Amino acid sequence: MSKLRYRVGASAPSTHLFDVTIDVPQIARQTIQLELPVWIPGSYMVRDYARHVVNLSAREENGDSIAVTRVGKSRWSVASAGQAVQISMTVYGWDLSVRGAHLDQSHAYFNGACLLPRVDGMDDATHLLTVERPAGLPTEAIVATSMRPIDIDGAGFGEYVADDYDELIDHPFEIAVQQCVEFEAAGIPHRFFLRGAPTFDHTRLAEDCTRICAHHHTLLGTPQELDRYVFLAYALDQGYGGLEHRWSSSLAISRSALPQPFGQTDEKAYRTLLGLISHEYFHLWNVKRLKPAAFVPMDLSREVHTELLWVFEGITSYYDDLGLVRAGVISPDEYLVLLAQNLTRILRTPGRHQQPVGESSFDAWTKFYKQDENAPNAIISYYAKGALVALALDLMLRRDTSTTLDDVMRECWQRFYLNGGSGMPEDGLECVASELAGQSLQSFFDHAVRGTDDIDIAALFDSVGVRYEVQAATGADDAGGVAADSGHYHAYMGLRLDPRQPGRIATVINDSPAAHAGLSANDVLVAVDHQKIDRAGLDRLLRLSEPGAQVRVHAFRRDELITTNLTLSAPPLDTVALSLRDDVKATTESRRDAWLRYR
Repeated sequence: MSKLRYRVGASAPSTHLFDVTIDVPQIARQTIQLELPVWIPGSYMVRDYARHVVNLSAREENGDSIAVTRVGKSRWSVASAGQAVQISMTVYGWDLSVRGAHLDQSHAYFNGACLLPRVDGMDDATHLLTVERPAGLPTEAIVATSMRPIDIDGAGFGEYVADDYDELIDHPFEIAVQQCVEFEAAGIPHRFFLRGAPTFDHTRLAEDCTRICAHHHTLLGTPQELDRYVFLAYALDQGYGGLEHRWSSSLAISRSALPQPFGQTDEKAYRTLLGLISHEYFHLWNVKRLKPAAFVPMDLSREVHTELLWVFEGITSYYDDLGLVRAGVISPDEYLVLLAQNLTRILRTPGRHQQPVGESSFDAWTKFYKQDENAPNAIISYYAKGALVALALDLMLRRDTSTTLDDVMRECWQRFYLNGGSGMPEDGLECVASELAGQSLQSFFDHAVRGTDDIDIAALFDSVGVRYEVQAATGADDAGGVAADSGHYHAYMGLRLDPRQPGRIATVINDSPAAHAGLSANDVLVAVDHQKIDRAGLDRLLRLSEPGAQVRVHAFRRDELITTNLTLSAPPLDTVALSLRDDVKATTESRRDAWLRYR
């Protein structure tokens, strides 16, 4: 099959416009059909990348222009007359996220899904991509990508190759002045490119990444075709996010989370960064290779529904922090803090009683990725709840059977990826878990995945010698994880303020005092009992007031002042603390050690 040739450049980065050309060889068909993806793998929302196409034209190899017709929101038809054709596109790039494309005078970042349309009938052809140096970028700018080079210069500009279209759009590119940390894990060269952070501790980052990556290879083994891996990271004042790819991942991180020399590291923020790195790296197996059967093959022209996102994101969210303690980069006590914080997030989401986690997976396109002010009341995260289901399943298997979630994942990897790559059917993990357990686990999955009642996690923690405590929050910044003897809230209003806009209510919890008083999201609190109120003042009020007390609330709804009486209630017990117990039997301690693998 003939090769397709793409070229990406930018003549005027200040306009944020990428220049893209596609050389389509002579083919027998009278028309060429082009299509841009409407979503990007790993981010389950229709994004309609074609809306950023500013213009698209085509000409024959003799230079004559030929007609281009828009035949759908993301499709074009080119009247080729069976000759070789060059197609030119201008695409706007101003989405500074791991899912998009972004261009200015300092850098160029793009995912292929945003810029590179597929050509009907040529998905399996070899795809060549030439990356040109954008005009005006700093001379020190280099190319970071995991795509295989063919003919590039010392800065990485030149020609790259992908075996097919799916691979073409699975290698993001970052062109910028950036630093590179190199390390080896499981015998594979890894590179960590970072822009936007002038100083950080290269040695510590390399050592911790080495341990995390090497550990993950011990669970499912090294994919045969994995011969390199690249992290593409950009640092912002405030940033957090990632997107997985088969040979790389893109990360948005906070500068404050980076390790620093001379003992200046914010250890809490750095643990969050390591968790993100671990999460995206684990996707190398879980999602990028082992995936739902509904994603085989991947149809990027429409929404593709599955109830298994809790498996592929939730189980990954379970193993990301567990991988940190198993790799020895955090302590068991630090791991329990992270685990307790996730449990706290779930307890503070009343939507867990409305939406099963399987349904949350199915509705990701329209609910999870399009959240509004009522989302906490109506939905549950398949990341957070999925991680809880994975934890409960793992501890239950360790307590009641001779198998573990590790064993289940290894069998799923073998059965649904290595043996033909057909993908995991909707009941795949449930069937494998029941088979390895030697008993039906339908009641567990009915309750945990298809139900909305809380999982009795306390008894499962007891089986591994972990003390589970639930208490009231101590303040607006209490994310859980640490037991406190005093200073708890004594009263509750049932609203959450937007930390970015003083006084603005972000969410009102259903059936709470705030809801009963008629307050709503986007109302702006002005005063309580005729005293000006802010986030700190609200915290003080809830710590010092008694349940049953009535307060007078003044707030603006749009431009109208509203006044209402609100009766405070007792605070919910929604803040989890976990700790290792010393008074455990030898069998319990052995089970705990096998789970955490820290001895």
